[in-house]
Formats: sequence, structure tokens, C-alpha cells
Amino acid sequence: MPELPDIVVYLDSLRPRIIDRNLERVYIRSPFLLRTVTPPVTSAEGRAVRSLRRLGKRIVIGLDDELFLVLHLMIAGRLHWKTSTGVGTRPGGNRAGIAAFHFTSGTLTLTEAGRKHRASLHVVQGEAGIRRFDLGGIEVLDVGLDDFRVALLRENHTLKRALTDPRLVSGIGNAYSDEILHRARLSPLTLTRRLNKEQIARLYVAARATLAEWTERLRRECGEGFPERVTAFRDGMAVHGRYRLPCPECGTPVQRIRYADNETNYCARCQTGGRLLADRAVSRLLKADWPRTVDEAEW
Repeated sequence: MPELPDIVVYLDSLRPRIIDRNLERVYIRSPFLLRTVTPPVTSAEGRAVRSLRRLGKRIVIGLDDELFLVLHLMIAGRLHWKTSTGVGTRPGGNRAGIAAFHFTSGTLTLTEAGRKHRASLHVVQGEAGIRRFDLGGIEVLDVGLDDFRVALLRENHTLKRALTDPRLVSGIGNAYSDEILHRARLSPLTLTRRLNKEQIARLYVAARATLAEWTERLRRECGEGFPERVTAFRDGMAVHGRYRLPCPECGTPVQRIRYADNETNYCARCQTGGRLLADRAVSRLLKADWPRTVDEAEW
């Protein structure tokens, strides 16, 4: 799922392309994408784009007269830009193309891989319409340590869940939470209310540094172009998507916890004192044969 750094770079690339440009036509191929009826999506046509912003992991396109398109890419949604003329451009011929937004400067296409249709588009009127998408999570890059501590301790969850809960922290998902926790040298399963002040401060610094550094890195990679290679698995990540590959800090094979459609990656040596965290599937299968520490595991 595109997270804060990815969404910021999308916005950076869209601003010079669509700000003050007219949205001439909207094509919706997938019936699952559009989640609102009033105002109709056709009411966006013919209006100029006046603002772009990020709201959590959502992209908000502001048009004339405070009409807003609120787009959530979810896991498999991706944006693509093509400079073109005329209004005949529709979503691509493959099944992944689910919408096209034609501006006077070019066409923004939305694709979604896979069979599960999770991406969403809402058309809302006014700032009040946008506020219902604000789940209240803090912006880590905009708040101080005290506000971060208050948000983190509001509920007693594992650190992995707390960092990815949009009601607590905004814009962080599966990938960057793994990277943040590795940098902070904290277990993803530690409960928030068991953290001491030093650990909270370490997590705060790690979160800000990880998000800022990856945002700048993605900006450099994109340059003046459009981000076409948005992925949760990137070269240079320490642990996310690197199961059984060596941790860049200590060389220990990276571990994972799998659950539903997600997984958590971590370094047992750096984050859990050498202890292997139980995987609901594999640890239950192996039972007594499940290794308790990284030194007991056979690689």
C-alpha cells in the first residue's frame, strides 16, 4: 500500500501537471471504485484543480467551488501519467485500468492489480465533507515528542498495530512500520504502555528520520518524472520484504510473522534480544520443534 513517502511524491509530481488545469472528463470503468452518489462524479468535469493534499494515505484533489475528489489507492492501486491531447483517453485495455482523469495537460490513470477491488473514490462538497475521512491520527513529522507520546499511549496495542492505526498515527503502513521499528531497535509485539520514556523517544526519532529520509530518496529517484515504480518492497530497506536475507546491521537473517494478507519483518538480534516471535501458522505446526531463539534456528 502506498504510504506517506509514496503519497508525498505522487503529490509532488501531480502539482506541476494539474494545478490550475481543467479536469475535462472522468471515466470510471470499475463499479467498485466510486463510493458516493451525491455530488455526481460528472460534476467534477469542467472545473479547475486548485489544491492537492494528503490526508493519511488518501490523495485529495480540490476543484473549483470546494468540490473534492478523495482517492484511496489501498494495497494495489497505482497512478500513471500520460501527456496527451483530446478527451478520448480511457482506462487502459487491460483489466487493471479502472479509471482515467483527463486534464487539459494530460491523463491520470488509476490501475489496480489483482481481483480484489479495494481502491476508492469519493466525491464530496466542502471541507466538512473531507473531515469525515480524517481519522485523527497524528502527523509524526509535524508534532513534538509530547504529542507523539500521548497518541502512542492512548490505547494499549502492539507497536506494529499502533504505528499502522490511522486513528493514532497518520500515513504509516506495513512497510515503513517495519523499517521504523528496526531503526528504533524495538520489537513489533511490544505493548505501547510497556515502553519507557527513552524507548518512546527512540521510536519518535526513528519514525521521523525514516519517513523523511525515504521521502527524499523517492523524490531523488523520481526527479522530474512521474513515479511509476511505487512498491512496498524497495532496495535499501533494512527488513521489510527481506525475509531470510541478512540484516544490514548485524547480518542475522531477517524473520517474519505472517497473518492474513500481511507480514511483519524484523531482526531478532537487533529488535528482540535474539528471541524468535511466534508465527501463528508455522509455530503452531512445529509446536515443540519451534526454535525459541535465533541461535537455535537452522538456516
